[in-house]
Parts: sequence; C-alpha cells; structure tokens
Amino acid sequence: MSKDKYDVIIIGAGVSGCAVAWKLARYDLDILLLEKAPDVATGTTKANTAIIHAGYNADPEKQKGRLNKKGNVQIKDIVKKLSVPFEQIGSLVVGMEDDDLSVIDELLEKGKKNGVEGLEIVGKEWLQREEPHLSDKAVKALWAPTAGIVTPWEFALALAENAVVNGADLKLETEVLDVYTENDKVTGVKTNKGDFAADYVINAAGLYADDVARMVGIEKVDIHPRKGEYYIYDHAKDFQINHVLFPIPTKISKGIVCTKTVEDNLLIGPTSDFVDSKEDLATTCEGLDHVFEGAKKMFPDLTLNDTIRVFAGLRAADTTEDFVIEAAENVTGFVNVAGIQSPGLSSAPAIADLVAEILEDEGLTLNEKKDVIETREEPARFYELSNEERAAYAEKDKDYGKIICRCETVSYKEIVDAINGPVPARTVNAVKRRTRAGAGRCQGGFCGPRVTQIIADELGIDTTQVRLEQDNSNIVKHKIKGLLGSQGDAE
Repeated sequence: MSKDKYDVIIIGAGVSGCAVAWKLARYDLDILLLEKAPDVATGTTKANTAIIHAGYNADPEKQKGRLNKKGNVQIKDIVKKLSVPFEQIGSLVVGMEDDDLSVIDELLEKGKKNGVEGLEIVGKEWLQREEPHLSDKAVKALWAPTAGIVTPWEFALALAENAVVNGADLKLETEVLDVYTENDKVTGVKTNKGDFAADYVINAAGLYADDVARMVGIEKVDIHPRKGEYYIYDHAKDFQINHVLFPIPTKISKGIVCTKTVEDNLLIGPTSDFVDSKEDLATTCEGLDHVFEGAKKMFPDLTLNDTIRVFAGLRAADTTEDFVIEAAENVTGFVNVAGIQSPGLSSAPAIADLVAEILEDEGLTLNEKKDVIETREEPARFYELSNEERAAYAEKDKDYGKIICRCETVSYKEIVDAINGPVPARTVNAVKRRTRAGAGRCQGGFCGPRVTQIIADELGIDTTQVRLEQDNSNIVKHKIKGLLGSQGDAE
C-alpha cells in the first residue's frame, strides 16, 4: 500500500536502482522506487551488450574496479535464486597478427591483481578449436572463464519484483521534478504525481543523474551520453559464436564485441560515440557499418543475412569515467549512484551493498527482516521447452496451448501472467521483455496485433490506449466503425 512518508526513496528503476531496492527491502524499512517510464529497465539497462564482466580490465583504483569483481561473484548466486537466464560462457580478448599483443599480457597481470580467477592466455590451436569461425589471423587471446551473459532487463525486473514482494513500493510513470531539503537535509521529493516525504534519497537516475543532483545543488556529477549501436541476429541462424569475444581494447571502449545471447541470438556492437542528446537513440549508417566491419575482422565469414534488428543504447558516462557512488557533502541524506556505465550491470549487487553501507554511515538503521523472500518463481519460458514439456503445461492450463508469438513460441498464458505480475507489463515492449513475444524474426509482424488486444483486455482499456513503450507511442491511433459493412469495430 502506498504511503506518504518513506525511509528511503530511490529515483530510477534501471538495474542499479532495482538492485538498491532489492537490497534495502531486506531490512525493516519503508522503501519507494520511482521510475518515470511505464516499466523498469527501459533506459541503458535494456540496450547494452548483456555481459557479466570478469573484472580483468577494471582499474582497482576506481570504484568500477573494486565493484566489478565483487558483483561478478555475487550475481551467480542471485540469478539462481531469482530464476534469471544466465550462462557463464567465458570471454576472450583476441589478439590479431597486426595488434599490439603485449596488451593481452598486461590485461592478464591486471586481472591477477584484481583477483580474477581462472585467467590464462590461449593460443591459435585453442581458438580454432573453440571458435571455428574465428579469423586465421587470431594469434592468441586472454581467456576469462568467469565472464558470462545475462538477460539484463529480466535481471533488473527480477530484482524489482523481489523488492516488491518484500514490501517495497514501486511507482511507474512517476517523474521526480524536485528534491526537497530543509536545513541542508533531505525531506522528500516532488513528482508529477504528488509529493513523497523521505529521510534519504538515492539518485540512480541514469542519464539524468546529473539533473537530479543539481536539484540539491551538486554540480560535480556531469553525464555525457555515449551512444552504442548494435546488430542482433535471429537465433535461427547459420553462424555460431560460443563465447564473448573482444578485440584489443582502447582507453574508452572495449571495441566491437561479438557474443551469443542467453536466448542464442548473435549480438555485435557497440560503437562508442558521444552525443548531445539524452534521447538520441537513432541508429546511423556510419555506426552500423563500423559495427559490421569490426565484427568481420574477427569473423570474416559473418554476413548480415540473419540480422533481425538494429538498435542503439546510451551509456550514462560521467566525465570522470568512473562510477560516482557517494553521499552528498552539502546535503544530509542524499546519495548519488551516478555514472553507471560498463561494468555497471556486472557490478549491480556490489553497488547495492555499497549504498547500504553509505546509508548506514549516514545514520540509517538497518535491521534485517525475519521473513525475507529470497526466491522468485521461475516464469514459464515456452521457447526453451520441448514439445512434450509444452504439452504438459497445456494439460494443466489450456491457455498455455494458445501460441500467440510463432517465432518465439510464446503462449497466451505467459503474456497474461506478465501483464498481471508483481511489476505488471503495461506496454507492448514490456510484454516483449518478459516473454519475447515480438522478439523473433518477424519482429511482431504476426503477434503484434494479438498482443495489443490481450493488453487492452487485461488492463480494461481500449486498444487505442495501448502503447509500444513511452507516451505518444500508441499502437492503434483510430478505430473505424462499420468498415466494409462489419457490425463491429475495425482497427
């Protein structure tokens, strides 16, 4: 039940904000998680390379370095408890004939200093055996077996759902307009849906963290969005990649990455270009050409034949090129969780731990609840099941036998469950993130209208009110009465 006064308000429901809510919901606290979008994980969290980094490239002198390794270890336990798709497939930093191969040796030494386990340098024979499509020019690579891949939006969703079932409140489409202070102490926030009082406010607003910081007079947070463009391939493809593969990195980028996804798609990207707008998610011919050319250097036989989508994401890069996780010096009760770019996904649980420590240092009492719910029931994922397993589900509930999305084998019941979950899916893309309906080769060409109708039916709204994602993205603009003599509505 919604309250007027909270112990802690968290601004932003990306993976960092969701992780903080998940952590704090384990204590006897009143928690409110605020998100201006219609769903969690609609910013940087939904558009990235989905990698859990091993931590060998992280600078131990920075927060990134200190938190990456810790988060990598924690995530393996969390994803099991919260039933989040995850595979520890390992990563390779691949050196080609003309590269500076000494960088691989340097990364090995840095990784050892960071305590990353299992690192080793592998040669040409190993690479050709494990990655048969890899270029013959690949000489050696740094092998990091503790790296993995995850479904990033489902990881954030699972954290948020667990926070909610453990008592946290979540308000979507609730934008913070101001942070209230009195006598240099936080007292609450002003939103488009009213005021909420709190003793502590966590700024996990991603690309907008600097805007929120300025609400309390903090100027040091300075976010400059950096765009990354990607190609994604259908999982029904001819070309297979088995690990996460990086080229030799630069100071600002890990280069064009080639990786499989948890759902067995192929993902290549990203670019790394600063842009002026925090809303600039447009892909470009130049950017996509750069992605494909970079991927071809490692995999010369790669084509674009099985690509099904291009997309872009924005990294919330602070000018320090580090995470900015700290209590404000000028305002008591305000904590920044800003500049969270790579390896932010890998670091999320460790970021949450650090925030809890900061809050305790700031005077918040953390008493653990007696009956914390540790697990999340695993949602049905029909695309993973055999026909026999699907039949068993349909035997229990006939709605599992109604396949709505043919490309990804998504049932009617999965979509209904997503719409009515602890963090309900209220848009077409929210359903897509939870169930993969529309994520396949036809990109919703077949199932899109049916998903739209199911959302309208379950939410009790007209189909003209169903959105793709944000405002002004309505799927159906008008309904035409009596088209071709029909007695009903035509859309």
